[in-house]
Amino acid sequence: MRTTRVTVAAFVAAAALALTACGGEPSKSGGSVNQITGTTKAGSATVLDRPFEKPDLVLTDTTGNPWNLREQTKGRPTLIYFGYTNCPDVCPLTMSNIAVARKALPKADQDKLQVVFVTTDPQRDTPESLGKWLKAQDPSFIGLTGDFATIQTAARSLGIGIEAAKTEADGSVVSMHGAQVIAFSPKTDEGYLLYGESTTVDDYTKDLPKIVKGENP
Repeated sequence: MRTTRVTVAAFVAAAALALTACGGEPSKSGGSVNQITGTTKAGSATVLDRPFEKPDLVLTDTTGNPWNLREQTKGRPTLIYFGYTNCPDVCPLTMSNIAVARKALPKADQDKLQVVFVTTDPQRDTPESLGKWLKAQDPSFIGLTGDFATIQTAARSLGIGIEAAKTEADGSVVSMHGAQVIAFSPKTDEGYLLYGESTTVDDYTKDLPKIVKGENP
C-alpha cells in the first residue's frame, strides 16, 4: 500500500493535541504532549519513526491489586487505550472493534495479545465498575485506574492528551481525551504503531496478526 509522510506539526495537531469529548466537540490540550511523526497507511496504522518508550506506570487493576505496565507486558504484544467507561460513543466502539478483531486471531495469538484500558476518569471508574464494563467487551481486557496526575503523565508521554473530568451545566460529566490506540511490539517493548478513532474492526482484524509478531502492518 502506498504510504505518505506526515509532518511533525500536522500530526501533532491531529493526533496528540486534539481531544475528544465523548459525545461532544474536540478540544485542545493545554499540557505538554510528546510529539509524533511517522508514516501513515490510509485508513489504518501510523508506523512511528520514533517509537515511544513504554511508560513506567503502576496503577490498580480491576481486582484492586497493583499492576506494573512495564513488567506485566514485557515481551508481549500490547495495545493501550486511554478512555472512560461512561463515554457514550468513542470508547465503547474502539474497545468493541478491538474485541471483535482479537476473537478472529488463532487461540494461541489471542492469549499472547494484551489489551490495556487506562481510565481517564478514575474518580468514577473504580476497579469494580471498570472490571464490569470491560467484561462486557472482552474478559481478557485489562483495566487500570489510579491517580489522575499519574495517568495524565503516562498518556502525554505517548503523545495522548487528556484532561480531568468536568461537570457540565446539565450535570453530565465529560472526560476529554485523545482517542488513539498505541501498539507495543513484543520484540522491542516500544510503542511503534498508532491508530486513530476512525480505525475500523476490519483494520484491526487485518493488522493484529502482524502486531502479535511485532511486524509492521
